[in-house]
Amino acid sequence: MLLPPHPVEEKKRSITVAPFECAWDEEFRFREAGRGCITFEASAHNDVTLVFREQPGSQHYHYKMDNSRHYIVILGSHRNKRLKIEVDGKTVVDVAGIGLCCSSSFQSYWISIYDGLISIGQGRHPNNNILFQWLDPDPNRNVQYVGLSSWDKHVGYRNISLMPSAPQNSILWSQIECAYVEPDGAGGHTRKQESKDGLDQRALANFLENWDFSDSIFVVGSERKVVPAHKVVLGSCGDFPFNLMMSRPAIELPSVSYPVLHSLLEYIYTGSTQISEWQLVSLLELSSQFKVKPLVMYCEEIIGCLKMSDAVSESSKKIQLSSGGSQAHQFYYFPFKAPLNTQKIEQFLVNGEHSDVNIYVNGHGLVTHAHKLILSLWSMTFDKMFTNGMKESSASNVFFEDVPVEAFFLLIQFMYSGELKVDIEEITPVLVELLLLSDQFGITALQFECCKRIMEFLSKHGHMTVTSEERVLDAILTWCMEACDCFNWTSVHELLSTSRPEKLFGGRLTAINTLLPFVRFPLVQPSVLHLMEKSNLAKNIEAFRQLVAEAIEFSNAGLRMATNTCERFHHRRSSYKELQYISDGDNNGVIYYAGTSFGKHQWINPVLAKNITVTASSPNSRYTDPKALVSKNYQATCFAGPRLEDGKMCSWWMVDIGPDHQLMCNYYTVRQDGSATFMRSWVLQGSMDGRSWTSLHVHEDDQTICQPGQFASWPITGQTALLPFRFFRVMLTAPATGVSNTWNLCICFLELYGYFR
Repeated sequence: MLLPPHPVEEKKRSITVAPFECAWDEEFRFREAGRGCITFEASAHNDVTLVFREQPGSQHYHYKMDNSRHYIVILGSHRNKRLKIEVDGKTVVDVAGIGLCCSSSFQSYWISIYDGLISIGQGRHPNNNILFQWLDPDPNRNVQYVGLSSWDKHVGYRNISLMPSAPQNSILWSQIECAYVEPDGAGGHTRKQESKDGLDQRALANFLENWDFSDSIFVVGSERKVVPAHKVVLGSCGDFPFNLMMSRPAIELPSVSYPVLHSLLEYIYTGSTQISEWQLVSLLELSSQFKVKPLVMYCEEIIGCLKMSDAVSESSKKIQLSSGGSQAHQFYYFPFKAPLNTQKIEQFLVNGEHSDVNIYVNGHGLVTHAHKLILSLWSMTFDKMFTNGMKESSASNVFFEDVPVEAFFLLIQFMYSGELKVDIEEITPVLVELLLLSDQFGITALQFECCKRIMEFLSKHGHMTVTSEERVLDAILTWCMEACDCFNWTSVHELLSTSRPEKLFGGRLTAINTLLPFVRFPLVQPSVLHLMEKSNLAKNIEAFRQLVAEAIEFSNAGLRMATNTCERFHHRRSSYKELQYISDGDNNGVIYYAGTSFGKHQWINPVLAKNITVTASSPNSRYTDPKALVSKNYQATCFAGPRLEDGKMCSWWMVDIGPDHQLMCNYYTVRQDGSATFMRSWVLQGSMDGRSWTSLHVHEDDQTICQPGQFASWPITGQTALLPFRFFRVMLTAPATGVSNTWNLCICFLELYGYFR
């Protein structure tokens, strides 16, 4: 439940909190529980009070009556003479702080919380001008919502911004993406920020009162205004009386005003809404009628608070209500937010209730009864199919050709539950097919989850680690034979002299055609290729014969290395380009390729061209310059400075190749700057979201770099070389050599190689 106090004056981006009240808003929320920073300006005689809680409170919240866990910071307590910190109602800090508040002008402040470390300062720049720091011995790592409060006099707040937090001197404050809270013209607030996920999927909020895929309508008020809605959405969070005999059932609400209905639907589709205080009772009645229980609870609680404070019920003041965020889920992109019930949505797939499209696969028949809205939320392919004006847009039956049925159903099931429901004990043909389908339909979360499952299996079977193409082939044949011991291809050749493939491979025979294209046959020695060409494998398995023949043809033409990726990924229906390491400092890597706008023009610095983004663990400066790292020019001094992450010191350079690109990295190069601060322990990591990192190559006491200006390159081997990532970073994990600044990562060049898309 989120309540803004009074209307906001747009030009000043300010709010005024009345005595003994508190302003809450969905935007006054840390991105990560227990870690965040708020900067703001305040004008008050005394008691600029900020509340940090696990859940938002009400407008009439007062911290003196709060029984839940929370932090309180009071600037200018005791008639503007003290600074206080309270924890769960108990004062833990009470120190002199003369003249912290000013009623004649706005003063700038910042408050940071990081795992119980509370830092308070003046000015607009966090971790500068610190007034006080206090570390909670029993930290509350769940605080997330910030309330702007007052004591016995009005307090004005403006220029409020929220950002991530970290220990002192560790955040790139000059680079960090601040979320400025601004009014939206209706008394609410919006957050000005750019999406980082790079996803093109439509959000559920896009379908609020939208005729796309709508299959029900409300007829509201005496003017009989028609409002579209979607049964699968409404049915997942309440009990709505749909007339199943009608193609587009109408729910008549003659005594309900449109603003009240809009607030109900906005809450369902977005998780939050605003409504005038005098309409709150009507919203309670409507949400009770349709059994939208979370909204009923919030309305009742707010009305109870208003009664206790004898507030005027006819007030036009806006009240905001919120479900408090999305349901906990393993994926960063998950389209269903509270109050929608994910279990109910899954059940709609099982029983076909409210379905508006039947999915068929030619040669198999009906796969499932589905919902166009659900499929479109996950996949732009489906969204375009259902909205491009072609026959699929209006058809209730959609047919697919050459689609593996079991994997296709798992893909649809994933879009309803957000979970991959397959056996993780082994790599099945279905899992491989599902990986290809997730790529085909653009479902990145599922694609990455399939890769993760495959890598988990490979990590449990060390003998299947990728060290050569023959080893890859051996691993595929061993798995298809369901053998306990590893068989090499020559052994399988001998077995096929006395046995048919159907008997040798059994039910996994069909998987061979799917898996063999993952072997990069052009990298196999020509002499071995000619042996394979004459083997029983080539005689009995057509896919094997074709791949070997093509590899021999390219080898004879002298194009063996150049066509590696083309042959490997053509059969995966993907569009990967191989950017192959040839020599230190060459022009064959992905960062150089980005400087040509991916092959479109002559090279320019890719940071200046905005084709990639480079960041460091320390703020930008003369010697910490993202452009310099990818400039190809030698730099005498170029470093990323140290910071704390999860209580550990580190320093790093990070490259983001963009939301539209991925790289399966198999080689990387760095160059030492002109200093003698040589790194010895570090790691190359990859990530899809810039938050969860996978180690690609771990270096411990690596003595390779020993000269200023030296190039050095390393391969990425094993299962991690098959994982696609968007973000990459080189991170120092232990002090470098030298006598000073040993936590500086002193490299002036970075390049990445592999399979790029």
